[in-house]
Formats: sequence, structure tokens, C-alpha cells
Amino acid sequence: MKVLVADDDPISVLYLQDVLSEWGYQVVVAADGLSAEAILRQADGPLLAVLDWMMPGRDGIDVCHNIRQAGMERYVYMIMLTSRTETEFIVAAMNAGADDYIAKPFIAEEMRVRVRAGRRIVDLEQELRRQATRDALTGIFNRGAILDLLQKEIARRARTPECLSVIFADLDHFKRINDTYGHLAGDEVLREATQRMAAALRTYDAFGRYGGEELLAVLPDCDPEGTLIVAERMRSAMADASVPTAYGEIAVTVSIGIASVSIAGAADMTGLLHRADGALYAAKLRGRNCIAVAPS
Repeated sequence: MKVLVADDDPISVLYLQDVLSEWGYQVVVAADGLSAEAILRQADGPLLAVLDWMMPGRDGIDVCHNIRQAGMERYVYMIMLTSRTETEFIVAAMNAGADDYIAKPFIAEEMRVRVRAGRRIVDLEQELRRQATRDALTGIFNRGAILDLLQKEIARRARTPECLSVIFADLDHFKRINDTYGHLAGDEVLREATQRMAAALRTYDAFGRYGGEELLAVLPDCDPEGTLIVAERMRSAMADASVPTAYGEIAVTVSIGIASVSIAGAADMTGLLHRADGALYAAKLRGRNCIAVAPS
């Protein structure tokens, strides 16, 4: 786990780097408050921070306050490092959003247990966030999370000329699988299907369970031709090999509908999903195990 150390004292920074690295943390350093805040605001910024109270540009109190006011999706656990131990200073730090404080000069073992406590809280918050956004059966995004990601991509795309595409995928005759082999076998099939199709996506695509056996992929910066290539990988990942289950090998295919938007300002989530759903219905009418593309 990454830990930000923000301090303008190079000796203090070197010492913290040594001890934190020894304890297995990846240390990121900032010499002033402005840099510290910028690092913490990054999408992949550290989730743990040790901030000196007094720093040039912006002090630790201001950094804590600004990070809390920023409304960031992920929680950053911040420990204030200060030589001021009077009650009013501690209260000010906590009111600004600090989670803990350590008095200078600090004892290494005390720092270790404070950072460890912060890591436990951050890990718990990350796990709760994962549970809130993931489908319990398959592990991919749940309906709410994948739609939220799509909405964010639509909003981001309004500021760029890039194409946005979605893929609706529906396992063919899934009810028949449940009726023939049982719901436990159906669960195995659905888990394996989502893993295979997720592996066919690009690393920056998003994949979620829209409902039942219907799956939704969001492909940012992907035109219809590129989306068709990805969709074919998803289709063939299912058609080329049966799914091994505790109840025997089960052949499974998937029908896919594609919709894209490339004109700036032309995207709305409901319309885009409706077009993709219409294409999926067309794929089923063609006999399933195929791909249909919605008209532009």
C-alpha cells in the first residue's frame, strides 16, 4: 500500500521513508502542502498519508480540510505529525478531517501501530466499497455500479470527441439450463461466462451484471468497428468451449447487441441502452449465438 509522507524537513522525510519502506509500504514524498494535496487527489493516489502540520504553501490542516471537502469517492486516512500537543491543536486537526495525530519527535513503533490502524480502516472501507458495487454471484459490477460508470463515461465524453460504445450480452436459453441441470449448475455457468467474457474485454472497459443472465459492457473510446471485434471475442469465448460444471459439461452460447455514439452531445444513457437492447433482440431473432449492431 502506498503512503504519502508530506514534510518539508528532509531529515524527517528520510527517516519516515526508511521505517515505512522497512514495514512494506511504498512511500510517496511531498515537500509542501500543495504537492501533497495534488497527490492525494489523484485517482490512484495513496490511501494513507502522514502530514506535517507546518509546511510551506499549505499546512497540514488545510490539506486535511480540502481533501475532506473534495468529496472524493475513496477514503484517505490522514495522520497529522506535529510538535503541538495542546488540546486545542489536536481538536483543530480532528475537526479539519485528520484521523489521528503523532507528536514530534515520534517513536518508530508508535508510528508503526498508528499506520497499521489506518491501514485496517482503509482496507475495511475498500472491502465495503467492493461489496457495495460488486455482484455477489459473479464478482463483476452490479447493476447500479455499471450504470453509474456508464453515466460518468457519458458525462466525460461530452467534453471529448471520442466514441462511446456499449455491449449487451445475454446467455442463450439460460432458463433451460436451470430447468435441466438445476440452479446451482446455472450459477456455475454464469460465473464462468462472466469470467470468460470479462477476459475478452480491454483492460479499461467496465463489465457488469445488468440483471439475471444479461450483462453490460461499457467501452470508452471505442468505435463500432473496434466494439465489434471485442464482441466477437466475447461470443467466441462462450461458443468455442463448453462450461465444465459439477453436473457435467454444458454448452452455452451468447447473443450480443452493440450500440455506439460518436456525435458530441448526442449521448443519453436511456437512449444508448435502448438501442443496444434493440440490437440484442435482433440477434436473438436471427437465431442467437450472434452479434447485431444498432443503427447509428
